[in-house]
Parts: sequence; C-alpha cells; structure tokens
Amino acid sequence: MENNEVTVVSLPRIGEKAPSFEAVTTQGNIKFPGDYAGSWVILFSHPADFTPVCTSEFMTFASMEEQFANVNCKLVGLSVDGLYSHIAWLRTIKEKIEYKGMKDVEVKFPLIEDITMEVAKKYGMIQPGESNTKAVRAVFIIDPKGIVRTIIYYPLSLGRNFDELYRAVVALQTADEFSVATPADWRPGDDVIVPTAGSCGVAKQRMESKEEMTCYDWFFCTKKLSKEDVLSKIVKK
Repeated sequence: MENNEVTVVSLPRIGEKAPSFEAVTTQGNIKFPGDYAGSWVILFSHPADFTPVCTSEFMTFASMEEQFANVNCKLVGLSVDGLYSHIAWLRTIKEKIEYKGMKDVEVKFPLIEDITMEVAKKYGMIQPGESNTKAVRAVFIIDPKGIVRTIIYYPLSLGRNFDELYRAVVALQTADEFSVATPADWRPGDDVIVPTAGSCGVAKQRMESKEEMTCYDWFFCTKKLSKEDVLSKIVKK
C-alpha cells in the first residue's frame, strides 16, 4: 500500500515565544532564550561546517559582531554538525582563510552542536524539499523578552545579506522605541511612517497638531526622525 503521508515542518511564528532549548556550543552550554534575556538575538543556522558559503557567512558575522553588540544584539549560530567539527572548522577559518580583506577572523559567538537535529526541528530549519540532513539558512531575530520578531529563510545555495540583517535589527528597535513603522529600504535618518490614523477625521487632527508630518493620503503619513535621535536610543553607551 502506497504511503501518502506528508511530513509537516513546524516552525515558530512571529509574535510568539521563541522555543526554548538547552545546548552544547563552542562557548559552553547555553539555555535559550533565557540566557539572553534583555538582549536582542540573531539565532541562525547554516547547512554544514567546512563549506564555502557558510565560511563566507561566518567570517562576515564575526567581523560584524561588535557592530551588532553596539545595538544590544547577540549572535548564536547552529548546524547539525558535532562540537569537534565546529571547533576544527572555526580554527581553520582563523588560521587559513582570507576573504574580501577579512583574515585571522576569530568566531567568538557560540555555535550550537545539533547532531540530533532537535533544535533545528524545533525551529523548522530542516526542510525536506531542500535537504533531509542539513539545516537551511534560517534567521530568527528575537527580542529582549524572548519573542520572535523576524523570520527569514534562504536556500542552501544563497548566502545572506548581513547589512540587511543589521538594518532589520535597528529598524525593529526603532519601531519599538518611537512607536512608528519603517518604510521600504529604511535606514536611520530616513523618514518614518506614522501608524495609520484609522479615519480621515483622526488624520486631519494629526495634521492640525504641532507634530510635523507629510501626509500623502489619510492612510499614509510620514515624519522626520533624525539619525542622531535613533542612534541615541539604541546604541549602547
């Protein structure tokens, strides 16, 4: 008899608590997300150690770690490889790999051992359409309260854009801090979007208030927010 059973891949949802787990990493044992309470976190997976795309990504993340730390964001990596593989790969990166001006790169953030795929399955990182034995390139941005705020998936062949990941962290913090939304391609210093008024009357009241806004229609209003104001609120002193 033919088995038509479909494998369902579960994954966390934006706005929900990040699934908790304990794991062994290259920086010791962690309890996630509890150990990271009060910080933003990027939890990301890669398909395998000793692979070129993953190597370029880890070098980039390690080179930007201080930049992320300055906006209260920590990094945690994961693959389904074992701890000794992780250690050997990261040592090889530091001792042998030079790429795009990056060399002697030391990866100091934790890299999770997940040979049982327990964590990867909790986070929907194993997707059979791509591979049954490798985690896809998943990114979870998790806020200081342990809530999932952004989820991005990439196929095995596509390296991530790390400037975009940094931009997303800054944009999320800006939206929270100033009760605004950020438009397409927003970067600190660009105008931000005032939350939708809900009615023409409310929009008119806003436009007549002292708050300076540019309204293109009742549902689309922006206001200026300086780069200095943004960074003063989110960059760690």
